[in-house]
Amino acid sequence: MLPPGGRQPTSISMKLTPPKFRELKGTRKIVMLTAYDFPSAAILDGCGVDVILVGDSLGNVVQGRTTTLSVTLEQMIYHAEMVVRAVSDTLVVVDLPFPFCQLGPKAATKAAARILKETQADAVKIEGGADRASTIAAVVAAGIPVVGHCGLLPQAVRKLGRFVVQRQREQILADVAAVEAAGAFGVVLECITADIADEATRLANIPTIGIGAGSHCDGQVLVFHDLLGFSADRAKTPRHVKRYADLRQTIEGAAKQYADEVRNGIFPGKESSFR
Repeated sequence: MLPPGGRQPTSISMKLTPPKFRELKGTRKIVMLTAYDFPSAAILDGCGVDVILVGDSLGNVVQGRTTTLSVTLEQMIYHAEMVVRAVSDTLVVVDLPFPFCQLGPKAATKAAARILKETQADAVKIEGGADRASTIAAVVAAGIPVVGHCGLLPQAVRKLGRFVVQRQREQILADVAAVEAAGAFGVVLECITADIADEATRLANIPTIGIGAGSHCDGQVLVFHDLLGFSADRAKTPRHVKRYADLRQTIEGAAKQYADEVRNGIFPGKESSFR
């Protein structure tokens, strides 16, 4: 009998795990995308995507909010559980939402444990550099794999005042080093200059995943809705985003055609009716 969703169980040898992820550094580029629901994750699982990030960016692209700060732990668990149920080979990483990264090792570890226990995800992602090293170390010590996140920190938007490219070379390099030393098996570099990302990638022994950090990172991540041209406000698409499809236009066209056919008595036709 197939599991829910009709997917065959994955051989344990095929599943991308945190140790296997780390071994990809220097061998090939790593592909990461966000996903927030079962059907999206199921599609990505068969498309050559290595890692699905269940990001707290769902606050922006799913909930329509201006920041990620209002996303709750329960919401992250709800979305992550759907994603994990949809995939077989792909590594699933879940953002630890605000304010658990900021409340210290005990709170972060408890929240991260809930995520893994209730979703069966593979790892959590924690924002911050040297100032989060003790938190990352505590979570890792609890047996929970961690991906770090340095550079622009969306959860710190109130402190930053606005989203801006990060150029503090010494601080960024120190942050990446601290995240690695604390036990993270990878690190996201967000919105930093390409030269700093290049240096950080060469110095780090763990894979770097860039988003707005140039081409020298060990891998790249984009938001699912941005990739597909599905975002609500495309006029504000960041410079680092590349749109590979225009699903918004496709969906609008389909919805308008449906509305026209209903109003004009075309749908449902005989072929769509029961006898």
